[in-house]
Amino acid sequence: MRKNKQQTKKKKVNISTISKTGYVRDLGITEYFPTEKKRREFGAHLTSIDIFKKFVFPEIESILYKYTWVDLFCGEGNLILPILEAIPEGKRIDFFKNHIFLFDIQKEMVEKSIENAKIYGIPDTIARNNIRQRDTLQNYPDIKSFKLPPYHITNPPYLYIGYIVKNSERNLRYFTGQNEGYQDLYQIALMNDLRHGLQKLIYIIPTNFLFGFSVSNKIRKDFLPFYNIKKAIIFERKIFEFTGTNVCICFFEKKTQPSQEPIIFKASKINSKITEREYNLSPKNFYRAGGEFDEYISYFKAPIPLKIKFYLTLDEVVKNKGQKEVKLLDVNDFSNGYFRFHTYRVNEKLYNKLNNNPLFVRTLDTGGWNGRVGIYNVKETFGVDGIVVTKEKYRTHPIQIFITPDLPEEDLILLKNYFNLMLEYFRDITDSEFLTTFKYSNSDYIRKYLGLSQTKKLLETFPVHLIPKEQKKVLKILIEQKNIEGIKDVLLSVDKKREKQPTIF
Repeated sequence: MRKNKQQTKKKKVNISTISKTGYVRDLGITEYFPTEKKRREFGAHLTSIDIFKKFVFPEIESILYKYTWVDLFCGEGNLILPILEAIPEGKRIDFFKNHIFLFDIQKEMVEKSIENAKIYGIPDTIARNNIRQRDTLQNYPDIKSFKLPPYHITNPPYLYIGYIVKNSERNLRYFTGQNEGYQDLYQIALMNDLRHGLQKLIYIIPTNFLFGFSVSNKIRKDFLPFYNIKKAIIFERKIFEFTGTNVCICFFEKKTQPSQEPIIFKASKINSKITEREYNLSPKNFYRAGGEFDEYISYFKAPIPLKIKFYLTLDEVVKNKGQKEVKLLDVNDFSNGYFRFHTYRVNEKLYNKLNNNPLFVRTLDTGGWNGRVGIYNVKETFGVDGIVVTKEKYRTHPIQIFITPDLPEEDLILLKNYFNLMLEYFRDITDSEFLTTFKYSNSDYIRKYLGLSQTKKLLETFPVHLIPKEQKKVLKILIEQKNIEGIKDVLLSVDKKREKQPTIF
């Protein structure tokens, strides 16, 4: 009896899955970057003295005696102690007593800072008086006891709350009470400084502070009404040994009065070269940098947009068994640059759905110029009929797009070409800042991640199902010519209620 059940089960499986399998090569291989558990636990990254000397010290060199130099997350002291090199040896001890105070939660880091202070000629007892072990996120020091106003220079811990929930529960206590809703430890550090009235801050923090969406909307909304950004240095390459997180150095100064005015500042962007750019952060967009893309998709959203859905799951394939053969790429079976594919038998309904929806979105730059984020054809790229998720859904693997209503092939091509043109246009005018930097990047250009919500919203600006045939012909030519202004004029004409085109793009 047991044998018969096993035979029945085997026959049932073979109805939907055929033994034909194979492998398809993708354009890029994601790197793996090792981390250390203890560093993850405390969220700390050690700052290079070279970073301090090159980018921070020139900004404070002329005011060393006017402030108390503080680092509440000092690590080895590399952001403050090098100041002593600019102080004559005979005056260093007195300067240290009155001008330098360092704290860290880790005892071994405190000991390293003390040893580094001794290298500059500071006696052990004096060093221990001004370099102390303290959990400054939870127990903020009494800065009112300082003789001079504090100037906080720090590389605070950054540890995303999503990681903390899964791997570092000891840090969850920081995100309660008045800190509920913040997404990272560095954000709590910023708010602590705001609550204690610090006037001047230099922070080395993840670039998601400037460019992030949900991960940093709240901290910008709460913090930037009180502080101006005087300047910033944005690194789009790895500068720390133990993390691939892209960071920026932000120079903050407290406003005389809180305000909701836009924040305008200049920044240097550093990757393979140095470029200068001015930023205008608007409170209407949560003070987010690179907001031109968001303004476009908001203003140009079609009155009746296409309905967009993502992912084909194995569950849907199993529920739609039949006699039609389809070859599906398994995005959860990826090794050494190759995806595995399987052949399934499905019913007419799913077969037609796959035929009518041949597009997929690549949400992550592969590092090659032919594999940038954008929309591609499944069969042309992988030689299969569809892309199936057999296990977990990940936002970084190729994702099939399903569009309602069904579109003819020429409309799908027009939609794909429009999407990719506009995506590259906004990458060009914003230096890709509306996209998220992929932290493990080591390619010819800075690899970026495109969110599914961004994908959906950009597709919703192109109502190809509503555009008359003659206008589609015009759009095809405009897209081939890369005539952005002409494209926008046609889109505006689709919705007669829009009387005036904004000049912000």
